[in-house]
Amino acid sequence: MQVKTPVHHFVSLPTTHLKLLSQSLTSLNESSLHFQPSFLPSRVYIFTPKQPHSRFITPCIDSRQELVDVNEERPRESGGNNTPVSSSKEEEEVVVAKTDGLAKQSLWNQIKEIIMFTGPATGIWICGPLMSLIDTAVIGQGSTLELAALGPRTVLCDNISYIFMFLSISTSNMVATSLTKQVKNVVQHQISILLFVGLACGFLMILFTKFFGLQALTAFAGPKNAHILPAANTYVQIRGLAWPAVLIGWVAQSASLGMKDSWGPLKALAASSAVNAIGDVVLCTFLGYGIAGAAWATMVSQVVAGYMMIMSLNKKGYNGFALSVPSPSDLLEILGLAAPVFVMMMSKVAFYTLITYFATSMGTLTLAAHQVMVQTFLMCSVWGEPLSQTAQSYMPEFLYGITRNLAKARILLKSLVIIGGILGLFLAIVGTSVPLFFPNFFTSDQMIITEMHRVLVPYFLALSVTPCILSLEGTLLAGRDLKFVSLSMCGCFSLGALALLFVGTKGYGLPGCWYVLVGFQWARCFLALQRLLAPTGILFSENLSQHNTEMLKAA
Repeated sequence: MQVKTPVHHFVSLPTTHLKLLSQSLTSLNESSLHFQPSFLPSRVYIFTPKQPHSRFITPCIDSRQELVDVNEERPRESGGNNTPVSSSKEEEEVVVAKTDGLAKQSLWNQIKEIIMFTGPATGIWICGPLMSLIDTAVIGQGSTLELAALGPRTVLCDNISYIFMFLSISTSNMVATSLTKQVKNVVQHQISILLFVGLACGFLMILFTKFFGLQALTAFAGPKNAHILPAANTYVQIRGLAWPAVLIGWVAQSASLGMKDSWGPLKALAASSAVNAIGDVVLCTFLGYGIAGAAWATMVSQVVAGYMMIMSLNKKGYNGFALSVPSPSDLLEILGLAAPVFVMMMSKVAFYTLITYFATSMGTLTLAAHQVMVQTFLMCSVWGEPLSQTAQSYMPEFLYGITRNLAKARILLKSLVIIGGILGLFLAIVGTSVPLFFPNFFTSDQMIITEMHRVLVPYFLALSVTPCILSLEGTLLAGRDLKFVSLSMCGCFSLGALALLFVGTKGYGLPGCWYVLVGFQWARCFLALQRLLAPTGILFSENLSQHNTEMLKAA
């Protein structure tokens, strides 16, 4: 049981007085303290006065102690002893959180720590595209028409799901920030309201898919590809049944990642990926259900993943089945973070959707080739997502936590960029080699393979920079520089859309679209890097109010 040592003086002291206090405490003998200094607790909870002009200066009580400024009402004492007693049921529960994770580590040790976290997190991020890639490989072996039908379904199943990434990013950011304040009640409340929002959005997506799915596919595919609409709609309607499980699973997964746990979600998604692979083989290959069998296998695997995510969260002491209807203040709090993130993700999804739209207008064979390349691109891209998650999980303690240290935050970013550069080059080489040397894994149609090979160079250039982009943008999200992130992404989308319109009308074909993607990716990288290196950026400015830190004020 952790011993809490109350501090009975509630005013700010000069530095010299604090040093004398430290020396006097360490010089006291056993008879006066009734326990050895070696038994001092690892944390001393300091309750600072709520006066407008008071400043708290951290004293050095003992080298083994960590001071936590809870900034709440002083606990009442009973019976003359030093055992604090809770004053009311509404008193917030203080929890121990790891606040010095990377703060005391060198650059090399930070890189090793990041790898230990991102290793399991990588498995989490690749499971989603892996399911779609398995569907693509299985369907491609059976029917070219159904393989082409996976292109429009990507828009309504995979790309639209990225719109709801605001739930994932909001959960991770809010949980990680609240844990730096070491208050469990706030964390549980935030998880409960975000689970409710995820469930509500899931049911809305079921209704949208049911009543407007075919119309959306028709508008997207165009009259030239009307023959692929029945197959595409079959897949979309079946996959749509899993929307509530998908979004709830994202919230639970992001909460675990915000707590710096990547193993629990990995186990859940590994099991669901196995279910999907087995289901695809049985339903499509042996039973001959085709694209409908692939959809059922993926839908069931997503439900399994959502349930196991919640159970993983329950093992950490939080109730993943508790739902709370958000109050107006809760909605404003979520909206303050989610709205800019929503704009950012919408711009990214819209750009990828535009590329697929222009590929659709080029014919069935070109669309099938684009489907294979974009799925492998997304599969490789998500290997960089753990770098963004690492920034969102670890940066808040350096930017806003008890161990606030901007120099350490800059070192952490340097570690992330180094890993991102190496990883990007590796992914580009491997990702390009698969369609170059093993195209028959996806299709045996030589015309489709020829179209795939035409985009290998822009494929390499766009993929190589992706992990660095994600680490930079993850840092901006952790620092809540949300206005810049949303505006810069909107600017890149606008210019990219104009460029796509130009290459589409000039007949540059699929390679032209992919070269526009190269420009889109590198522009994002340079803009984010310039923002972070600016003297007024979140990694250099000591003015917290400049970046709207009150946006995520604890409920």
